[in-house]
Amino acid sequence: MGQKVNPIGVRVGINRLWDSIWYADKDYANNLLEDLKIRQYLKKTGGKKDAAISRITIERFPERINVNIFTARPAIIIGRKGSEIDKLRGEIQKLTDNKKVQLKIVQIKRPETDAQLIAENIAEQIKKRIPYRRAMKQAISNALRSGALGIKVVCSGRLAGAEMARQESYKEGRIPLQTLRAKVLFGFATSETTLGAVGVKVWIYKGDSMDPFKTEA
Repeated sequence: MGQKVNPIGVRVGINRLWDSIWYADKDYANNLLEDLKIRQYLKKTGGKKDAAISRITIERFPERINVNIFTARPAIIIGRKGSEIDKLRGEIQKLTDNKKVQLKIVQIKRPETDAQLIAENIAEQIKKRIPYRRAMKQAISNALRSGALGIKVVCSGRLAGAEMARQESYKEGRIPLQTLRAKVLFGFATSETTLGAVGVKVWIYKGDSMDPFKTEA
């Protein structure tokens, strides 16, 4: 059996912070459920499909919750004159029993080097029946052109409508997965096609770092 570790989880505290930053003694289960509801709402309902949300971090304080949304298209979330963000804040307050919510929108300057956005983009193209090889190779060339030092893309499932599910991968540059100081971003998305689900995984290497507080948007 393969002994595989998620590249994000193994680097937490070394060059990456937790996505949920809080401590709870008795309300752990309730807080965890609230976090899941917030993320699900922002990714599916509130964040809109074309908002390109990569990551959502949640910080909890006794009387306040800070929600940071990392997105490639902040204007879609903010809306005209901030109308959409006020609506989002109100909906999140309902999910958290009317606790005070502070929203912060962080723009991703280079979405071509964000693993989660690349995985979701490839999955969306596969759903639209664009050849998976073309989608994968295009994503790799765009990432390397935008400054990534290495990228690996894996697609699994009934590729091109094949009778038997299989896996295909492409790799360019370096992906030092066993080097903990290496800043490796990981993204996963599922493409729900008419012939079945196709999984997409993306690894991106963006250099070495030992500072977990240094965040690259």
